Amino acid sequence: MTEPTGPTGPTGPIGPAEPAQPAQPAERPAPAPAPRPSLALPRLLEAVLGVGSDLELRATLQRIVDNAAGLTDARYAALGVLAPGDHGLAEFCTTGLPDAERARIEHPPDGRRGLLGVLVREPAPLRLTDLTADPRSCGMPSGHPRMHSFLGVPVRVEDEVYGNLYLTEKRGGPFTAEDEQVARLLATQAGIAIGNARLYETARRRERWIEGAAAVTTALLTGEAAADALMTVAERARVLAGAAAGVILQPTDEGGMEIVTASAPDGRGGLVGTTIAPGSSVLEQLLGGEPVFVEDSATDPRMTTPVRHRFGPSMLLPLQAAGRLIGTLALPRRRGDPPYTPAEKLLATQFASQAALALVLADAQQRRERLAVFEDRDRIARDLHDLVVQRLFATGMMLESTLRRAAAEEQDAGVHATLGRAVDELRSTVQEVRTAIFALQQPPADAPTSFRGRVLRETAGAAPVLGAQPSVHFTGPVDTRVTDTVAGHLLTALRGALTTMSRRPGTTRVAVTVDATATLPDGRPGVRLTVSDNGTPDGDARAKDTMTWVSPL
Repeated sequence: MTEPTGPTGPTGPIGPAEPAQPAQPAERPAPAPAPRPSLALPRLLEAVLGVGSDLELRATLQRIVDNAAGLTDARYAALGVLAPGDHGLAEFCTTGLPDAERARIEHPPDGRRGLLGVLVREPAPLRLTDLTADPRSCGMPSGHPRMHSFLGVPVRVEDEVYGNLYLTEKRGGPFTAEDEQVARLLATQAGIAIGNARLYETARRRERWIEGAAAVTTALLTGEAAADALMTVAERARVLAGAAAGVILQPTDEGGMEIVTASAPDGRGGLVGTTIAPGSSVLEQLLGGEPVFVEDSATDPRMTTPVRHRFGPSMLLPLQAAGRLIGTLALPRRRGDPPYTPAEKLLATQFASQAALALVLADAQQRRERLAVFEDRDRIARDLHDLVVQRLFATGMMLESTLRRAAAEEQDAGVHATLGRAVDELRSTVQEVRTAIFALQQPPADAPTSFRGRVLRETAGAAPVLGAQPSVHFTGPVDTRVTDTVAGHLLTALRGALTTMSRRPGTTRVAVTVDATATLPDGRPGVRLTVSDNGTPDGDARAKDTMTWVSPL
């Protein structure tokens, strides 16, 4: 077969061959022009270098999307981050959509269906001239702008599909094979940049959790009360985890668990006092010292608390140290918030273990300090009893003997009266020292339950207002003879008397006497409360410096 005749010539990559020219005199051929570099290459290099210039993950994602749209002349671009497990997309970073258009979209794509779902299930490049004509497309959400040309490529981080890069509406026509190559190259570089940003973010998050655990340990070991210590743990954990609330639960006598403290910026209404009933599978795990992770508290059948509908992803972490279960730290997020990542779960679990150890150490430290106080008080009480009281008692006996000899020898009446006052003062001093010994034997942080202890607490509380510590004398077995009803009436009268005397000018001494051996006018046994002072009545001639109440036993 012969080829058609006619002018022939070479063909090139940029167009058809030129027709043959008539023969000319031989000339030196002109040099061929050098190939012009692609105008997109500098921009591509700049984009590749720019993608890894930021270590903040959110900023890195946005830079990837912006560069991808600019390199391919796409009007819209997005990067969808896959959620853990088979849950579609957890995050959607976009460019090209003004805020007004973004606000009109009722429900952003979730990546579970349509073309986005195809890329999630089959992570491979996908290029379409018209996405609306593809049978796998399921349409656009309400308020979404119209789109036709489409290019999607997966973004891998260390052989793991991190998400997908989506490009739509190329200006001037459909996406080309060159656009696909550019997108794949950018996705590869993006995977490296995202990996570095994730490592940086993980390091920063770990640093924050470590600093938080150290701050909690320092705060607990400075001597906070038990309730304040639990609130410190709950509040710090809530901030670190980005949770909607930080909750501490403790076991109940019935075998369940109850929320004893909560930290929530939106209010703690309905949280404190909420219980987990015995028999719950979650409760069995928590009491066994196992952490529980919940994807959605509102729908998980294991969650039985009445406040579960307010929260979404949750972590319930046992506070356990040295074989002792202190309680549970719960960190629920709001509904719709992203679930906890494996790194966050690990860091929170380590924080709970550290916090539990700090709580145990703080409790042991407080017990040691309280024991030291008790031992010191016992020593003081022993010294007062063995040394001071005995010497005072011996001195009183010597004075009484001297007083009797003075009376027998008919000494001067003044000397006799002086000795009598000295004996009375010694008796009073012995009584006050015994009262002090009893007060030293009371636990410093506990409210007294006996009538004697409650009287001492009332007088000690009135001392700053009176300007002097009232002296208190007890006669008879007041703790065994005075009933709770009578004690309540007498304490009310005591408060009123101390308040009245605090208003009197010149008061420097207040004496309180409780006599459980008193007798009523009708002969029945009773208790007498007497309160006296040396102040000046405030313009009321009827005011007395001594107030007395007598109640039957």
